[in-house]
Amino acid sequence: MKKTPKYIKIDDFLKMLKDGDKIVGGMAANEPQLTISNLHRAFDDYKVNSLEFTNCLGIRQDAPIYTEKYADKIEIASWFYDPAIRKAHGNGNASFIPNYLHYAATKRFQRVKYDYFVSSASMPDEHGFISLSTCNVYEKAAVKNAKVTVLEINPNFPRTFGDLEVHISEVDYLIEADYPCPTIPDVPLNEKDIAIGKLIAERIEDGSTIQLGIGGIPNAVAQQLMDKKDLGIHTEMFTSTMVDLIEAGAVTGKKKKVLPGKHVAAFAFGNQKLYDFINNNPSVLIMNGAWVNDPYVIGQNDNQVSINAALEVSLDGQVASESIGTRQFSGAGGQVDTAVGAQNSKNGKSFIALYSTALVRNPETGEREPKSKIVPFITPGGAVTLSRSDVDNVVTEYGVAELRGTTLKERAIALIKIAHPDFREELFNNACEIGILSKRDRVKFNEDF
Repeated sequence: MKKTPKYIKIDDFLKMLKDGDKIVGGMAANEPQLTISNLHRAFDDYKVNSLEFTNCLGIRQDAPIYTEKYADKIEIASWFYDPAIRKAHGNGNASFIPNYLHYAATKRFQRVKYDYFVSSASMPDEHGFISLSTCNVYEKAAVKNAKVTVLEINPNFPRTFGDLEVHISEVDYLIEADYPCPTIPDVPLNEKDIAIGKLIAERIEDGSTIQLGIGGIPNAVAQQLMDKKDLGIHTEMFTSTMVDLIEAGAVTGKKKKVLPGKHVAAFAFGNQKLYDFINNNPSVLIMNGAWVNDPYVIGQNDNQVSINAALEVSLDGQVASESIGTRQFSGAGGQVDTAVGAQNSKNGKSFIALYSTALVRNPETGEREPKSKIVPFITPGGAVTLSRSDVDNVVTEYGVAELRGTTLKERAIALIKIAHPDFREELFNNACEIGILSKRDRVKFNEDF
């Protein structure tokens, strides 16, 4: 006999919780906002003493569980550090989960058996199926992993297709919710974004399959792709600018090898136009992140293009995209998955994009000063997200450094060329000090610069 989920209120859920319970929440727009906003009340109103909570790319940055008041009550683990998690980390009760995105569910769920999975979702349809809506990075896997599944069903969330449908018989409890699907504001482009966008876009051929992320640089790339033909989408994140590309006719998916004609992603996150577009749209497939981001799967598409951002790149080509020294800042996400997958692809290309400089506070003067993001070596203690052996193209507003197949000397020169002019001489001297270049390279350096 199939079970029928019980409709409950948020307080009913809070009353269920016991000391030591482990909860995993839906990711990004799928974050269960009623639960996150009220979870602290399990301690205040229902005398729970300890909980463990796992999330990724949270929305409710103002949730009380991230404050110091509850640091002794809740232990937080996350696949991605956002401002709220960074704050909790400072309180001593948050820790990062290093991972490749396509392993996020399998590796974590092999280690931890969760008591509850809680996520936002669309409304049940007439056949008893509920779409997990915007995200399937680990959500469908979490339904199978957790002892109890609780879904905040919401009429404002799009019903999407792929392999993220859950039958009502697989759900234990339903909470009716009515908050809007979270949106990301459109980021205005600056001159650096536009320059980098042009450099990347001119290297993307008609018929390529693209992966884009979030932010000014990916948006600038998309803006420059509007006149391309028969592009395809196989991406970790389905973005607002991808909708614009589809509507402009630049994306058709005809040339894709994997699910031709379909726009494939592991999650969607963007503006309301995006959610309206993916709602009941069978051309968009939100598929299991373990499959979408598998480098082997990505590499089956010809001309696959991966575009990711970085915090700093060292002169030997190491890429740091998630930490600044020992400080965890964000997460690896699918950078390694997509970069390696694109390079496995026939005629594939991978791009790491970053501004040439960042404004960094001088600890002595307190003033913000420009600092090169092309560096002699990764800031000590920093995590290497993409190893130097896995880097293809590095792009700043000053040009493109093609690193695949180069020697350390060749890549150092190529990276210095795209560094900010104010730092090139210093970087050359740094390269000599650490033994990548020598004084004998001064003649060539002078010729190139």
